[in-house]
Amino acid sequence: MTGEFELDGQLFYAFDAGPQFKFTEAISFYVNCETQEEIDHFWNKLTSDGGQESMCGWLKDKFGVSWQIVPPILPQMLTDKDKAKAGRVMQAMMRNEKNNNSGSEKAYNDK
Repeated sequence: MTGEFELDGQLFYAFDAGPQFKFTEAISFYVNCETQEEIDHFWNKLTSDGGQESMCGWLKDKFGVSWQIVPPILPQMLTDKDKAKAGRVMQAMMRNEKNNNSGSEKAYNDK
C-alpha cells in the first residue's frame, strides 16, 4: 500500500512497511513557527485526539509520528557565542514541554 500527500506545498510519499517497522523519534517533522500563536496552534492540533506531549518542543501525534514545533529564534539563541545566555535558554527549554517564546527570550536576556 502506498500513498502521497501534500503539506504546505511539499509533496510526501508514504508506504506501508508492515508491522515490523514502528514510528520512532529518529524521524520527525520540524515545524518553524514565527509566533507563540502558531506554536500553540500546531501544538494543540497535533496533541488532540490522542497525541502525546514530550519535552523541548517535541510531541507525537495520534498516529505516533514525532513533530518538533520550534520558533526560528530558538536555534539562534541556543548557539549564541555567549555561553551563559545559550545555557540559560537550554535550561528553560528543558523545563518545558511546549516551546514558549517569552520564556526562552526572558532566559536569554536575564543577567
